[in-house]
Amino acid sequence: MKPHLLAGAVVLAIGIVAAAPLSVAEGLPDLGEAAQAEFSPAMERRIGESIMQDIRRDPAWLDDPEVNAYLNRIGNRLAAQSPESRQEFEFFSLRDPTLNAFAMPGGYIGVHTGLILAANSESELASVLAHEISHVTQRHLARLVNKAGQGQISSLLALAVAILAARSSPDLAVGAAMAGQGAAIQNQLNYSRDFEREADRLGLVLLERSGFDIRGMGGFFERLQKFGRIYENNAPGYLRTHPLTTERLADLGNRIQSRPYRQVADSMEFQLVRAKLRAQEGTSRDAVTEFEARLRDRSFAGAEAAVRYGLAQALLRDGKLAAAEREVGELRRLKAQSPMIETLAAQLRQKQGDPAGAVKILREAQPRYPQERAIVYGLLETLLEAGLIQDALKLSEDDLLSYPSDARAHALQSRTYARLGKRLQQHRAQAEAYALLGQLALAVEQMELAQKSGDGNFYEQSRVDARLREMKQRLAEEAKQAKPK
Repeated sequence: MKPHLLAGAVVLAIGIVAAAPLSVAEGLPDLGEAAQAEFSPAMERRIGESIMQDIRRDPAWLDDPEVNAYLNRIGNRLAAQSPESRQEFEFFSLRDPTLNAFAMPGGYIGVHTGLILAANSESELASVLAHEISHVTQRHLARLVNKAGQGQISSLLALAVAILAARSSPDLAVGAAMAGQGAAIQNQLNYSRDFEREADRLGLVLLERSGFDIRGMGGFFERLQKFGRIYENNAPGYLRTHPLTTERLADLGNRIQSRPYRQVADSMEFQLVRAKLRAQEGTSRDAVTEFEARLRDRSFAGAEAAVRYGLAQALLRDGKLAAAEREVGELRRLKAQSPMIETLAAQLRQKQGDPAGAVKILREAQPRYPQERAIVYGLLETLLEAGLIQDALKLSEDDLLSYPSDARAHALQSRTYARLGKRLQQHRAQAEAYALLGQLALAVEQMELAQKSGDGNFYEQSRVDARLREMKQRLAEEAKQAKPK
């Protein structure tokens, strides 16, 4: 089995464990010191990092800094309200039309684009993230591992392989599932009902403390139950796991009804992110037609800016650049303000052969949105395209002083050094990018190329030598830990 498929299987297995809706039960097993020692938070993080290396290479990975930054803003806003807020989280999106989200070891939480588009409000989307955050903070995966043992995890992986295979070969999936241990899977399901009840309860607390409408959780889960019936009709019986039961929805409803009503407006970013994702669905022509129809029928319920933004994105995708520019002009007329509008405007300038115009837009936007990483990425890329290499280097150096753990920023700096012909610095920066992504072997390879480049001064060469020793030591330690005992 290919490594990226195996990692995908692990992700799906954890999704089954952590994200599936289950019925209400009382009591949770205590996770004692022995369990902590067997499956520690540090071990969870290492496993999560390993899986993420392969997820980032998966075709479904949505490498969109604006969508992922939005998910991380909402997710971290929720996580900050948890008593276990010391846990680090990373939220990411996968281009998948199904309604799903899943929690992985170490605080990595994935969200399908289908789920984002199915959420009718920002509170509904936040309710799913709050639920997944609670799975992580309560260490439900560690409890499962220590409760079930290795045999059970093998069974879960067998089921995950079957689900993964179903995307390309339904017959193969049936065969794989028939080879799995159905009884062991059912035992896991009976155990994880408690987890779902706890994740619901704690998720509601995070929602309320973060200022969202807790009714979003009940409403969204009710719709998921209806969607689930549709999916189950097309799925083999062994995959019909974790139903959203009447008991669970009733328990949620009772908890929600006891709390005061709070009306919460959606943010502009929620509307724009959904419009951007919608514009990328189907053919570009169909996307244009859909947004044009919504404008013509005025079916945008006060969100005209989001519809015009979606239309501009669809027109850009369809190659209708002048028409897309007109929609950006309409956004300016509406006084809509968002960094996503600025990056779109700059992208249009670039596509029309005006990198200097793109640089101007992004330079003016940067001080208005100093925390928006997509603005910096876009500005670095447009500076390079405009031939302003020294300006790109200065921006890169200043930016990494504030964001030294940004892998994309290091990779862009590597491109900048390459344009300047500085091979040592090019490979060193790329090595740091790989190291931040957990790809230590590639990082060591790049650092060795930097060491052999011969174009650095004494200080730069010494820095490379020291970092190479550190990386090799870390790589050796990881290899030692990976050996079976």
